[in-house]
Amino acid sequence: MSLAGKRILIAKPGLDGHDVGAKIIALALRDAGAEVIYTGLRKSPQYIARVAVEEDVDAVGLSILSGSHVDLVRDTVRHLREAQGGNIKIFVGGTIPQEDVEPLMTSGAAGVFNASQRIEDVVAEVGRLLDDA
Repeated sequence: MSLAGKRILIAKPGLDGHDVGAKIIALALRDAGAEVIYTGLRKSPQYIARVAVEEDVDAVGLSILSGSHVDLVRDTVRHLREAQGGNIKIFVGGTIPQEDVEPLMTSGAAGVFNASQRIEDVVAEVGRLLDDA
């Protein structure tokens, strides 16, 4: 799967301080050809949305392990819309219970990933989501 020409922002919203997974996904997306921007730890949804619009990204990947994934996705989507970035796809990964997948999708996530998925499958699905844009 090639993500050549795609720009993806990887962000860690909220108070969670664990970013190994985010960095692994960022590297895998980069290796698949995407230009990846990583915001670092503990960024607000408003900051993430502003950077996404300023950087003209195709997608934002949120890495969330704190359990507040539904609220953080909802807030990020809202701030993206307010910043005229409503066309930017959102995908979310982390420690996400199966029962939260539907609320995340309803809140605006185009894709939801968990730690049990293979990295190659995540990259392929992100590519598919961006090709459908």
